[in-house]
Amino acid sequence: MTLTVRDIRGMKSEGRRITAVTAYDYPSAKLADAAGIDLILVGDSLGTVVQGLATTLPVTMEQMLYHTGMVVRAVNNALVMADMPFMSYQQSVAVALKNAGKFLARGAAAVKLEGGSAAAVERVAALVEAGIPVMGHIGLTPQSVHAMGGYRVQGKETAEAERILSEARALEQAGVFSLLLEGIPEKLARQISQAVAVPTVGIGAGVHCDGQILVWHDLLGLGDGNYPKFVKPYAHLSRTIKKALRTYADEVRGGAFPGPEQTYH
Repeated sequence: MTLTVRDIRGMKSEGRRITAVTAYDYPSAKLADAAGIDLILVGDSLGTVVQGLATTLPVTMEQMLYHTGMVVRAVNNALVMADMPFMSYQQSVAVALKNAGKFLARGAAAVKLEGGSAAAVERVAALVEAGIPVMGHIGLTPQSVHAMGGYRVQGKETAEAERILSEARALEQAGVFSLLLEGIPEKLARQISQAVAVPTVGIGAGVHCDGQILVWHDLLGLGDGNYPKFVKPYAHLSRTIKKALRTYADEVRGGAFPGPEQTYH
């Protein structure tokens, strides 16, 4: 049975923590779904972990739609949500509505928007009014990396923390079904989680959120070993893959592969 936005929202009152992970293709999403993950995000983080870019800013709507389609086709149980990429909603409410609708047409159940400014809240309210479920995203927002002066923890100063808390309340009022809290102090994440009725999903926000999300490549140890402080690799697949590839190359060069069991007679 496919989880719905209503199911995800209700998990907070039921005291059930939300499990979430990013996925960008069919095989990854299929594995995440089979493992019982609640929420799969087709993240614009594909720019950095799949495309090798320095930031998420160059990721396009066409690319996000392409990856969303692959993920949707793999999933039977989890709720699939897609990131709205840079400049796909910032210009106007009309642009936001047009682009968000494309994700739902591809099979996503919801979209995620970064930011809690008055303009962002206006976009969220319009999408929700149109029947498009939205997750808000506050704290460290990667699409604003230049405005923030780099990838740094947000909300350490009192005024900044108060602003982020105010954004959370405004986004809840606008109708988000959940909030992603990224790169903020644990104390602030706890305050927000207690202040809003919708569930909070954290990444680098401590244990007091109502759920957690990690990037696929970080969770599985598919990177180069240099992970952010908040990441816990649950496997080290890059090592396993490199070992397998080296063994394959050695066997090909030595004539051991293909052997009799891999050969037609």
